[in-house]
Amino acid sequence: MDIAMNNIVSDTKDAITEFLNYIRIPRGEVFVLGASSSEILGAKIGKGSNAEIGEAIIKEILPIFNMRGLFLAVQGCEHINRALVIEKTATLRFDYEIVSVIPKGHAGGSFATAAYKFYEEPVMVEKINAFAGIDIGNTFIGMHVRYVQVPYRGSIEKIGKANINYLYSRPKLIGGERAEYK
Repeated sequence: MDIAMNNIVSDTKDAITEFLNYIRIPRGEVFVLGASSSEILGAKIGKGSNAEIGEAIIKEILPIFNMRGLFLAVQGCEHINRALVIEKTATLRFDYEIVSVIPKGHAGGSFATAAYKFYEEPVMVEKINAFAGIDIGNTFIGMHVRYVQVPYRGSIEKIGKANINYLYSRPKLIGGERAEYK
């Protein structure tokens, strides 16, 4: 890996670690990653996909999630309706419906393709209800994070040339002025 690639991978790992430490996501939960290798390289989303970036990042971040007992769901691009790659065991736990598609570079994106390659038992699902996620390059992961969504402002604001957005969820506050909350 060259210096630029090392920086991209290192910044991604640091951003994820910082965010996970902040939100204290419970073991067994789902975390969604949406990312555009095109945006990371400074190109328009979908116009400069780079498999090497997707593979390098997925290989390096998977151990972070595995060590914490979390499921990493990787969102594909709009050409596969933003379906996600996830381990089959997560579909059993959360009753996610498996769909039939295999991500490829220009029909799924670099990150989903890499996840499908490196997961133990990868499957594709159309939608999930994740606890939190990171969006690198404005890929719009919000549809996959449960309500109520809360943005987080991390110390790392860009991965390469791509903006990074952090999103986690909290339980709804209901009951009004007489209610008490933890």
